Amino acid sequence: MHKFSWVGSQKHFVDLPDIQRVSNIIIGRFGGNSSAGQYKNEDGCLVWSNEENDWDFVMLLDAHNSAESAELVVNTITREEQDLVRILNKSLPDSFIQMEENILRIFQNPMFLASCRETQGETACLIVVRKGKYVWWFSVGDCILHLFHPELAKMEQYLLNQRNFFEWIGYENTFELEVPCYSMGRRELRKGMNHLFLTTDGLTECPNGTFHNPVEIMKAFDNSESHQDSVMHLLKEIEERGVRDSTTIISWVVDVEINASEPSNL
Repeated sequence: MHKFSWVGSQKHFVDLPDIQRVSNIIIGRFGGNSSAGQYKNEDGCLVWSNEENDWDFVMLLDAHNSAESAELVVNTITREEQDLVRILNKSLPDSFIQMEENILRIFQNPMFLASCRETQGETACLIVVRKGKYVWWFSVGDCILHLFHPELAKMEQYLLNQRNFFEWIGYENTFELEVPCYSMGRRELRKGMNHLFLTTDGLTECPNGTFHNPVEIMKAFDNSESHQDSVMHLLKEIEERGVRDSTTIISWVVDVEINASEPSNL
């Protein structure tokens, strides 16, 4: 299993676009421009990839008022690695069913909630699991998950999750509400090349930028020789446009050989 984790308090990447590869997954980080007033990075991410058992587990975080909440979530999920990997190695659909149960158990644990109350700030959190030809996600807040595929693009379908503002984990915490608010979903991947793309909002809210339109993100990958170069192109583009907010991208392609669902009258 290939593993990677990072929080912006460890290294902020202000004025420094950076690319990392974890198995076939590309991670792009840019802390923003110091010339625009940026001096810190409150993003975070965690990536596990297991080619042998055909699954990926990725988590993207976008905190504010400090990186403490992102640190807390990364450290908490890392401590649960053994149990979560055991679940990921189960067959479908049991792995998705048990993943949902365990993620909710982790975030509603009284000890975790107590730690959140001692944290400065709060974070959006997006967890995505890809196993075989299926994707499962859990989302609190406004991180973005796109799925790019030619058949879906023809239908103008790009966004998988719903961005929700005023949702967080941390000092302000959705799991402290009488009714915790979050979203989860599952999706079957189409036959062929499926591009999964996660990003924090520095990319999409860049001043005078175009990447709020997912078609423009997809085009960046059509016009480059390598996936890694495409991610760097996105980071360089927002750097040149003077973005202040930090951006973290997690991007990879899954080649599905099995036919996907089709209407019965075809």
